[in-house]
Amino acid sequence: MFKVANWMLVSRSHLLMDLLTVRWPQEFLVKLTCAQPGNMADFLAVQKCSLVVFDLSTIDLQQTYQLQRVIERELAETKTVFINFPKQVDARFLINPKTTLGVFYTDAMLTTLGKGLESILKGQSVIPADLRVDSDNLDNENDIDNLTIREREVLQALLSGNTNLDIANKLFVSESTIKTHLYRAFRKIGVSSRGQAIAWAQTHVHEVMV
Repeated sequence: MFKVANWMLVSRSHLLMDLLTVRWPQEFLVKLTCAQPGNMADFLAVQKCSLVVFDLSTIDLQQTYQLQRVIERELAETKTVFINFPKQVDARFLINPKTTLGVFYTDAMLTTLGKGLESILKGQSVIPADLRVDSDNLDNENDIDNLTIREREVLQALLSGNTNLDIANKLFVSESTIKTHLYRAFRKIGVSSRGQAIAWAQTHVHEVMV
């Protein structure tokens, strides 16, 4: 008997939810569940999904990172796809080659998205070449030696209780750049919150001399 796959769309756009709820079940023969970011985990606890699609046009990157980490830790069989992936912001830290099967930029047409999802159903991954992460190095990401000097500086600044804006002003960069450094550092050291990063830094990070 043919088994229908369960997919989930995580978005705050009711318009997109309504559109894809009609389109995808017919196009891909799947059951599509729509969830807000805040209740994604609750839905997944009740209904396991083989694929979770994140709409990055409506979800903050930090929250998306936290949700992605939940999937990585607790739902080993669930894969992820990112749609409306930003071009102006470096969000590559979200991509994990072990769980991420597809990335589609904000300018991707529905037809392009559809063809990409068809490829994913056939067992392929659809990630632009400029966003691909070297999976050979993934197992080494928890190694402190993989932290860049800038990432060490940012982690060190956390110990002083600085906000992202404070750190940005000290390092003469934008606040969004600091967020990117933090997200990358979080993934490398295996933490998912600011508090955990501070605790880790208290043990591992020493003053950076440049």
